[in-house]
Amino acid sequence: MSEINMKEISAKVLEAGVVGAGGAGFPTHVKLSAQAEIVIVNAAECEPLLKTDQQLIAQSPELLLKGLTLAMESTGAQKGIIAVKAKYKKAIAALEPLITNRDNLEIVLIPDIYPAGDEVITIWLTTGTRVPPGGIPLNIGVVVNNVQTLINVAKAMDGTPVTTRTLTVTGAVENPVTVTVPIGTSLQEVLELAEVGSGDLAFIQGGPMMGTLITDLSAPVTKTTGGLIALPKDHMLIQRKLRTIESILRIAKTVCEQCSFCTELCPRHIIGHELSPHRLIRAVNYKNLGDPSLITSVLSCSECGVCEAYACPVGISPLRVNMALKAELRSKGIKYQGQLGQEDPLAKNRLIPSSRLIDRLRLRPWYKEAPLSLDVYEPDEVTLKLHQHIGAPSAPLVKVGDVVRLGQLIGEIPEGGLGAKVHASIEGTVVQLTPQTIRIRKGGAAK
Repeated sequence: MSEINMKEISAKVLEAGVVGAGGAGFPTHVKLSAQAEIVIVNAAECEPLLKTDQQLIAQSPELLLKGLTLAMESTGAQKGIIAVKAKYKKAIAALEPLITNRDNLEIVLIPDIYPAGDEVITIWLTTGTRVPPGGIPLNIGVVVNNVQTLINVAKAMDGTPVTTRTLTVTGAVENPVTVTVPIGTSLQEVLELAEVGSGDLAFIQGGPMMGTLITDLSAPVTKTTGGLIALPKDHMLIQRKLRTIESILRIAKTVCEQCSFCTELCPRHIIGHELSPHRLIRAVNYKNLGDPSLITSVLSCSECGVCEAYACPVGISPLRVNMALKAELRSKGIKYQGQLGQEDPLAKNRLIPSSRLIDRLRLRPWYKEAPLSLDVYEPDEVTLKLHQHIGAPSAPLVKVGDVVRLGQLIGEIPEGGLGAKVHASIEGTVVQLTPQTIRIRKGGAAK
């Protein structure tokens, strides 16, 4: 493909406001401006209870493959890999006929383990290569995008911006479902689509392992909202996420027995990264912070939660300690670039079977189907965050009282900054503008 066309793909993705839909929201046009050898579709969806990616593949395999092909053309990649769990049979059946005569495309079946969806682990499982500690996939010639991201890339070629998000709503609800809603819809409204009960519930945004506790249900859906899970307030996951870092450090100092299970099961450690959660706990407990390499290795933690939710026999949270250390190091501008060590000979045997994880997390009662709804919910009002991505917040292009159409550009990337454009997700009137958000109401005027 010519250089001018490669640039056009990235430019259209930029205009559509596409960001990584499966993680922190890295602007996709930047990824597609790089040169790579392999593009991987991360379709592992390893978080228990979530169903979105496998359902989108089964529904729209052509769009996914179009997005993958465009990503390959834009990056100059010669190979495309779709990494999907072998148990997602409907998704695989939808894809296989479409790639039969495509020598540069391959479906790689991966086991039903956690955390298969971590991009570093996905790359290792599908190619056998390892991302260096502190590095990124591009360091080894790989670009990774998730399913919804590449579907949005395909739509961008027709000038369709990102205005909706598909996500699974499940857990302690009457009607677990995967829905598509305009970005900016309140979390409360989305939960009501699944007929959330009236019990004493708490809510997690994202998956049960890596998701965050929701403190405000009026908060809006963003481009990276991966799922909504309702659970009883006394559920172990909710109680764990409510712990303060002070109580976690106190527990760690009191009961950590240095068994090293957290390190032996750490997905990054078993593939040769220096990260050793038990040594970090020891260093924090006893103020033994003299080894700079040990401390900065925490920056390679993927925050998968294996150490906290599965490995530790005494209820310590190395994850939360790691997160606190990472925040402190990043605030000081400290970076990490470690050496890649030997892969654990038993590495693949140390990854966690999803079924066992579900039981350990006590999620079996809520492990149910959440069928994909083909309807797009239409709210009366949306609140669009100007910062839904890695980088700088978008700058508003509208003022209170402006009438906007669906898909209209309302938030622009600051000049020279890393960011993503924001588009109106419904047609209506701008009724409120803050430094963080734009609120749009159908019809109507500001109140």
